Amino acid sequence: MNGREPIDEHFLNTVSGLPAGTPSAEVDAGRLLALFDSQAGSRHLDFAARQLGSRKLGYYSIGSSGHESNAAVADALRPTDPALLHYRSGGFYVHRASQIPGHDPLRDVMLGVVASADEPVSGGRHKVFGHGDLGVIPQTSTIASHLPRAVGLAFSLGRAAQLGVRNEWAPDSVVVCSFGDASANHSTATGAINSALHCAHQDVPMPLLLVCEDNGIGISVRTPRGWIESTYGQRPGLRYFTADGDDPLRCLDIAREAADWVRENRAPALLHLRTVRLMGHAGSDVESGYRARSEIVADYDRDPVLATAKSLVRHGVLTPDEVIARYEAKRDEVARVTEDALTRRKLANAAEVMASIAQDHPEAVERRASASDQDARARAFEGKPPETEGPLTLAQAINRSLADELARDHGVLVFGEDVARKGGVYGVTRGLRKKFGGARVFDTLLDEQSILGTALGAGLAGLLPIPEIQYLAYLHNAADQLRGEAATLGFFSSGRYRNPMVVRIAGYGYQKGFGGHFHNDNSVTALRDLPGVVVASPSRPDDAAAMLRTCVAAAREDGRVCVFLEPIALYHTRDLHEAGDGGWLARYPEPGTGHVPIGRAREHGDGRDLTLVTFGNGVPMSLRVAARLREHGIGARVLDLRWLAPLPADDLLAAARATGRVLVVDETRRSGGVSEAVVTALVEGGFEGSVARVSGEDSFIPLGDAAYHVLLDEETIEQEALRLVKH
Repeated sequence: MNGREPIDEHFLNTVSGLPAGTPSAEVDAGRLLALFDSQAGSRHLDFAARQLGSRKLGYYSIGSSGHESNAAVADALRPTDPALLHYRSGGFYVHRASQIPGHDPLRDVMLGVVASADEPVSGGRHKVFGHGDLGVIPQTSTIASHLPRAVGLAFSLGRAAQLGVRNEWAPDSVVVCSFGDASANHSTATGAINSALHCAHQDVPMPLLLVCEDNGIGISVRTPRGWIESTYGQRPGLRYFTADGDDPLRCLDIAREAADWVRENRAPALLHLRTVRLMGHAGSDVESGYRARSEIVADYDRDPVLATAKSLVRHGVLTPDEVIARYEAKRDEVARVTEDALTRRKLANAAEVMASIAQDHPEAVERRASASDQDARARAFEGKPPETEGPLTLAQAINRSLADELARDHGVLVFGEDVARKGGVYGVTRGLRKKFGGARVFDTLLDEQSILGTALGAGLAGLLPIPEIQYLAYLHNAADQLRGEAATLGFFSSGRYRNPMVVRIAGYGYQKGFGGHFHNDNSVTALRDLPGVVVASPSRPDDAAAMLRTCVAAAREDGRVCVFLEPIALYHTRDLHEAGDGGWLARYPEPGTGHVPIGRAREHGDGRDLTLVTFGNGVPMSLRVAARLREHGIGARVLDLRWLAPLPADDLLAAARATGRVLVVDETRRSGGVSEAVVTALVEGGFEGSVARVSGEDSFIPLGDAAYHVLLDEETIEQEALRLVKH
């Protein structure tokens, strides 16, 4: 066997025994040859990756062998059509790159396999199919997680064109998204496809070509025979096309038919591409442990590369010897590329690895956050700008800030559940749809994955999405859209692709017992550990307006993913110490003066005895406690963190050292809450004073008055403050 894979030997033996064919005028020889070259290149990349893995020199061996028929999909599309690819779509990537002069897809892929810093899209951070010049948006291998983004991009192409927002995609582009048959069963995939059909049902343009590469098995779990066809073959609103991967001419024709149909109709279609998985799931997979030898060998005759070779010979395009020579030439080319890749540099240090996580330009953010378009504002507010309204509530301040951003930038979109006609459950977005129109302020279907997917696609289309997640508890079923997709795109594309967005989330507790856990969630841990994601947590109305400006500016200028946590219980709060004092109202910050830099806290008071460090609902609670502490002769200052990621470490240390005593007031849970990070920052910053913390219990929040058994209360804060000062 000369160290070759069995499928390699089978190809060579079978082709060498083929009878010569007869030239046919009905076959596009050039197109078929190009298809074979791409397929053979992808196959030899798989062989090389497996060999490198066995030598401990390669780090990724999930191959495309058996799926190379997807090269026909690339042939059917324009090289400028955005593509979000399955990890077995190597044939597609190689073929697309071959359509644009000057690109070397074999080199690209191999540099990814060896994790070289010279790899052209991720810079060695992960082996992905992606390239900015090729319109291939890099995706991780998380199952189906890229489908909501693909739907969002397909939706946003039409919306951007409608709004006159320029982007890198042609207005009549088709978004192609490939995935496996096992991934088709994932809730993310079913939700995304449902969302696409939901749009199409309402005649909203949805130029999306879904390609299900169906090899009948997910690692070791079999897909029931006929499942994909029975599930999607007669789905209303979804045009269905199908082809067998071992019929290259039909693959080329059907793929072209499907792509043309989507481009013309601006509606979704599914191309069911029947494939076969060769050489197991990955290099470490022992396929013989769950598949009979006879079954594995039987699949060799369904090899798409072999099928294309047979077609070349049968139609007289090449002789068997010429096919083998062409195939071996690809082997040699991959060998040369591999040897070169092994000499290329690796990522040198942590700073280089992390360079693309957050590319900040604070000066540009400040300029944009402080800028204003007076004419647009005058029209939006009908000559009555919010800074002239007088004191506002938190909800009102956020509403006016959203209006400011919508007026300033016609690419800003505000959307989510109930945000348009109703104006939000708490009225925060009231009036925005009427003022700015349904193309920019709109309701979505009730699916958080689809809401975030729309935002992920909108950012790629040049828009600036501000989606709303109605309650923090609703985020958790869709958190992977932030964790696996939004947070990683810049990392895996070296900053070439970005996810500018500001995700508004209503959260925290203290709603007087209303709603129980799903309307009073204080779990923010899943947000705070996402590299590069900004987590804003405003408490006061003036801060909320200014911080929202900053987040939108950071999204636009730096492509930042920002999460804007809004305390529900403070939305309509007017008073601080006693009824009628208006102590929690604040004036809207003047344009040009209301910028809050990311990672800067706000200090209230100048007490010298104690620093109360807090955020969200903890701010008014701590201010009331500070007032009562004065009656005990204790001077306390309150530090509102405002930003939970990144934490304002410098401001925190300065406020702590000013008193020598710190009480962290954390409304979230004791385990995994914010206070753990605050205490750590103090210790690592060299603070030598006294530190204590109070927090909510490690509990979900129950219904009614029972909520106050597990939420932090002012009495607990005050008692711990007194103990800390008198200790």
